Amino acid sequence: MARKLKTFETSLGFYDLAIAAPSMKAALSAWGADSNLFHQGVAKESDDPDVVAATMAKPGVVLRRPVGSQGPFREHADLPTHLVDEEPTRRSRKASAKPKKRQPRPPEDKAARAAALSFEKEERRREAEREREEAVREKERQRQRRAVAKAQEALDEARREHDKRAAAIEAERDELERRSQVEDARWEKQKEKLEAALRRARD
Repeated sequence: MARKLKTFETSLGFYDLAIAAPSMKAALSAWGADSNLFHQGVAKESDDPDVVAATMAKPGVVLRRPVGSQGPFREHADLPTHLVDEEPTRRSRKASAKPKKRQPRPPEDKAARAAALSFEKEERRREAEREREEAVREKERQRQRRAVAKAQEALDEARREHDKRAAAIEAERDELERRSQVEDARWEKQKEKLEAALRRARD
């Protein structure tokens, strides 16, 4: 059975945010918050009839309005036209003030159940979108791994070819050194004979 929705409000950046969600955790997830804004006193459950009506009309969708304004919440809101220095202090006092006594919630009816089902549908859509994005990221990671493996293979092959050529050159160098030594030895013997012959001819 679909869980009954509640309306939650907070402020992030330039916007006041509102959403119809079954729990604080679901609201934080939809807002993309990386900390518990409710524990910090900057998020709350709302019983404002206008805000509740707006969020229940689009359950699971994050609605916005310029921060500090009293205008209606919309799916797409303009940036604030002005932000005064006193605004953070005023909002902090408002957030820390004693919450208003909540009005009794009406019993769950057909409209509430429909809103809850719509919220679950929106959650599934967001989850599907996250899965698509993760699939794209995984595909890119695999492409990168293949590119790295190909580049590494090319480097290894080039290194093996270099080692092979260097070994051949070294072998040639050793052979030339050996031939040079043989030639030096042959020349020394020949030179000794010729010098001896030269001395005999002079005598």
